[in-house]
Amino acid sequence: MFYLRIWKSSQPNTPCSLPAQYIFKIYRDAHRKLEEIKGEVELLTLLHQGGANVAYPLEDLHGDTFQSFNAAEGIRYGVLFTYAPGEVKSELNDSQLHTLGVEMAKLHNLSSRLELSHYRKEFNLNTMLSAPVAQIRPAFSGLETEYDYLTETCSIVINKINGFDLSSFGYGYCHYDFLPKNFHFDENGKITFFDFDFTGKGYLVNDLASFYAHYFLSVLQKKVTQKEADRAFGIFIESYRTVRPLSDAEVKSIPYFGFAWWIFYFGFHYENFEDWSNFFFGPRFIKERVGWIKKWFDWYISV
Repeated sequence: MFYLRIWKSSQPNTPCSLPAQYIFKIYRDAHRKLEEIKGEVELLTLLHQGGANVAYPLEDLHGDTFQSFNAAEGIRYGVLFTYAPGEVKSELNDSQLHTLGVEMAKLHNLSSRLELSHYRKEFNLNTMLSAPVAQIRPAFSGLETEYDYLTETCSIVINKINGFDLSSFGYGYCHYDFLPKNFHFDENGKITFFDFDFTGKGYLVNDLASFYAHYFLSVLQKKVTQKEADRAFGIFIESYRTVRPLSDAEVKSIPYFGFAWWIFYFGFHYENFEDWSNFFFGPRFIKERVGWIKKWFDWYISV
């Protein structure tokens, strides 16, 4: 995707000294076809109408949401979104953690009751684990030991997830990338969620697992201790539970769905790196990423 930040003057025929801000998002054709973009727009419109704090799509003067452009690879589409006021908070304080938990739960209360008319990917054991790990196999030439490790641990995680009573888990449309880079806090502490590019149906605990990845990385980079990370995540979980039920089994499943999250994005990076004209996906990246996944498995998953 390509994001363009737009300023619009609050007064006609005057400089943009007090701007209203928007985000114009242009989708890559190889990544998102129009049907999927319509699904994202439909979801965000419904979430906004339901009272969720999200950056939502806007129509143009003709009532159209989708703008089309001729590009070398074919037609590309763009959508104008409201701007999420505020800024990213990489290190969340207790008040922000409480707000995040409450507002994510409110969003899930809405998304669990929706059925979109347009297609979005489903997050299941095949799309999160089996398919991505098979997809990335060609990249592991000369790295067979690392690939064998991934296939073995994926099998363990699949069996562990299947061991839960999944019929009792919350289910609906997930954001699937709830890292702090995808929500802003304004000066009054209000949160706004954005970038629902990966949204799809699945167990809602996926979203909690993707947020926990933030704390895993903070521990990995020695920004916080594991004890500090668990305390912060605990505040988030308890705040979520004040709005929406979350079973102990769902909490216990977070490490396994978090492992699946890492594998899914491993597949995404492999599938899309050439389209980005980015050469980062090579042996060094693969070894580093497998190392991260191994630490996640060793730290959080009991065999």
